[in-house]
Amino acid sequence: MSIKADKWIRRMAEEQGMIEPFEPGQVRTDGDRRLISYGTSSYGYDVRCSRQFKVFTNINSATVDPKNFDENSFVDIEGDVCVIPPNSFALASTVEYFRIPRNVLTICLGKSTYARCGIIVNVTPLEPEWEGHVTLEFSNTTTLPAKIYANEGVAQMLFFESDEVCETSYKDRGGKYQGQRGVTLPKA
Repeated sequence: MSIKADKWIRRMAEEQGMIEPFEPGQVRTDGDRRLISYGTSSYGYDVRCSRQFKVFTNINSATVDPKNFDENSFVDIEGDVCVIPPNSFALASTVEYFRIPRNVLTICLGKSTYARCGIIVNVTPLEPEWEGHVTLEFSNTTTLPAKIYANEGVAQMLFFESDEVCETSYKDRGGKYQGQRGVTLPKA
């Protein structure tokens, strides 16, 4: 990027609707309440987690199969906090809706606040011209229950701009997760 990264992110969000809703600064508090920060950072954008969660469970003895996903593999939770059982896993989505430009690749990394608690955030790359709410995967690697906070920062998006546009974008390929809204389950 030839301009400062934070200015580039603001310009892309404001002119091209790359991130909606967009927070141009870093939000760390809500009144007197401390938050895990979200919004524009020096070289990326810290996303928030929505209030809808899908927590994996084995109460129905389902098998997790990416080619034939059984919705009995999880329980739905809606709230300001989601507790993930020990050594378990949950899905959520970002509050923000993304529209990735054709010459940009986006990588997501978990925030250190969660990583230091043994909570791993996994997201696959956001390819050029992909758009939607990002499905977030949270793994609780600890032997204790772990909390995820809705409407607070959970991960940082890093944007890599190319000098050229890609030959074939995610949109061109008709990617199966194009335009997803909310938590999106595996599709074969």
